[in-house]
Amino acid sequence: MPKKLRELMKELEKAGFVDRGGKGSHRNYMHSSGVILTLSGHPGDDAKPYQIKLVKEKIKETLT
Repeated sequence: MPKKLRELMKELEKAGFVDRGGKGSHRNYMHSSGVILTLSGHPGDDAKPYQIKLVKEKIKETLT
């Protein structure tokens, strides 16, 4: 069963990202270190493989 976007959103918020809102189904997340990420899709949608990879990369980026 694929991950849902709401799970990725929780991971980002747990890592210190803040939801800055967005238009329509887009959500803009920003970290205090200056890392920015935009996720598209509704929270109940299945996450696409590239979105899962991007979230992992951005969280790693904040740790370095």
